[in-house]
Amino acid sequence: MDTKDQHGRTRSSSAGQVTQVAPSARAARSRKRRPHLLLAAAAAAAFTLTAGLATPLNPAPQQAQAKDDGKKTLTVAVAQSVDSLSPFLAQRLLSTSIHRLTYEYLTNYDAKDNHAIPAFAEKWEPSADKLTWTYTIRSNSKWSDGKKATAEDAAWTFNKIMSKEGTATANSNFVTNFKKVTAPSPTKLVIELKKPQSTMAALDVPIVPKHVWEKVDDISKFNNDKDFPVVGNGPFVLDDFKVDQYVKLKANKNFWRGAPKFDEVVFKTYKDQDAAVAALKKGEVSFVAGQPALTPAQANGLKGESDIKVNNGPGRRFFAIATNPGARTQDGKKFGDGHPALLDKRVRQALFLSVDRKTIVDKVFQGNAVEGAGYIPPRFSEYSWKPSAEQELKYDPKRAAQLLDEAGYKKKGGKRVGKDGKALDFRILCHATDPNDKAVGKYLKEWWGDLGIGLKVNCLDDVSVPWYAGEYDLAFDGWSVNPDPDFVLGIHTCAALPEKAKESAATDNFICDKKFDELYEKQLAEYDPAKRAGIVKQMESWLYDSGYMNVIAYPNAVEAYRTDQIKSLTTMPSAAGNIYGQDGYWSWWSAVPASGKSSSDGGSSTGVIIGIAVAAVVLAGGGALIALRRRSTAEDRE
Repeated sequence: MDTKDQHGRTRSSSAGQVTQVAPSARAARSRKRRPHLLLAAAAAAAFTLTAGLATPLNPAPQQAQAKDDGKKTLTVAVAQSVDSLSPFLAQRLLSTSIHRLTYEYLTNYDAKDNHAIPAFAEKWEPSADKLTWTYTIRSNSKWSDGKKATAEDAAWTFNKIMSKEGTATANSNFVTNFKKVTAPSPTKLVIELKKPQSTMAALDVPIVPKHVWEKVDDISKFNNDKDFPVVGNGPFVLDDFKVDQYVKLKANKNFWRGAPKFDEVVFKTYKDQDAAVAALKKGEVSFVAGQPALTPAQANGLKGESDIKVNNGPGRRFFAIATNPGARTQDGKKFGDGHPALLDKRVRQALFLSVDRKTIVDKVFQGNAVEGAGYIPPRFSEYSWKPSAEQELKYDPKRAAQLLDEAGYKKKGGKRVGKDGKALDFRILCHATDPNDKAVGKYLKEWWGDLGIGLKVNCLDDVSVPWYAGEYDLAFDGWSVNPDPDFVLGIHTCAALPEKAKESAATDNFICDKKFDELYEKQLAEYDPAKRAGIVKQMESWLYDSGYMNVIAYPNAVEAYRTDQIKSLTTMPSAAGNIYGQDGYWSWWSAVPASGKSSSDGGSSTGVIIGIAVAAVVLAGGGALIALRRRSTAEDRE
């Protein structure tokens, strides 16, 4: 599920030329959409993997090709911070991507068409009533410390999440319906369910080594960032980490599917995305993806560069505006200060009727995105949904004005005023490091201003604190969607609400509705693919009509890499897709180093690897991953 997406923001400075012109000029040039909301703009600083990081002890970064010791190193420039290196706590895209590289899941997704394929489990089968699932665990998987990886590790992992002993932050939705998990033998895992669950071949949960994690005193406070190398069984081993400086992974030579071709991968932090792009031009990094995509200006500036290839494929993310429906806990306790006007569906729909999605796609994304509609991106065609002509909330300021009138917010002296005599003014949370948020914010101020509504665009390096406190009216939101949509649907259920006010939880924006919950449970229990897809589309229709989520666009994955450093690698989908933030480890595991010689043809669009240069905002105080874990909406979870 790397939808946790999933979830970092990027900030461009003058060098990258993300020029943002006033909406009235109808020109806003901006970078690609950031990772989803939980990605919490918290500091967009991140890490790196490079043969020669720029550090106080090594101020001159080496080229990403290979070090003097002959190691082949792939360098990735990133801006997003790690919220946690613990699989039980991590939700941001960068963190969950690292876990996909260092831990096995029961199943993986085929790079070609996203269908479930063997991973830690070689096969899986249900009982006749589909309430008991038996997984055959492969016998040729070892932990990086040499111990055998067995079904007991998987059982311990799932049971620990089920215990909710500080372990339910990241993946609790997958085990809510579990009744019992056992390991009758080293190669046999049995999961008993309370009721049928259609996601049993899509349990996106990293399996951890029991012999290591059972020694942890308090998992809720353990960030897995003290002892290196970290024991895992994926294609790479987490070898070193410095907060907001780098994350280093070394190849697991004993990985059952085969060792990676690069000896190490380093995710390197850049304070500015333009600086990362400049580093790509100099050969200091191998790959740049942006936050999570390059801006049109950056991509265009790279197209004519020698030995650089720009990959532009359909993305797995959405860019949206989320409305605060009233923050509350699971037991109904209200908190926060969301504007009461937004409790009226007519007001929410009026706001969305006055958002011109086409202009945003054309002017902000400059065509590198698809106009938004349903909650699931069109890349996942079986679940993608569009409203009918009658249902569509297309750009219609006149209709928006009528709805506001009906809701009791009449226009007086150019301002909408409620029955209490107060002007209608809203706040929208904006990620300071995401130029798209800022550019779209300027358009919203103009469009909503024409309606008589005031708007304050509140851009913060870390939106997590006001978000979890429910102290906002609207927010720019976005998630990476997995091939199975269960996770991104589950974050809008009542079960995802926090147990206590202002604490971090799985919820995206406090939505809790009986009808939506009923549909969620229905789709989860439906094994027929076509019928399940139909229920998912009903859920998307409900979200659309509610006005709680306005999906504005589906940004493309715009990335670039050096063909003299990376000979080839696999995109996902393999025919045309993304490289960074995949629902698997295919890009990094399959990457083949280039000879180092210049190639004038720029290389294959599927031949690249690692190097996401995203603007990084270095957090003050240098540390505390727990503080960083506050808000990531799957970008970021995946």
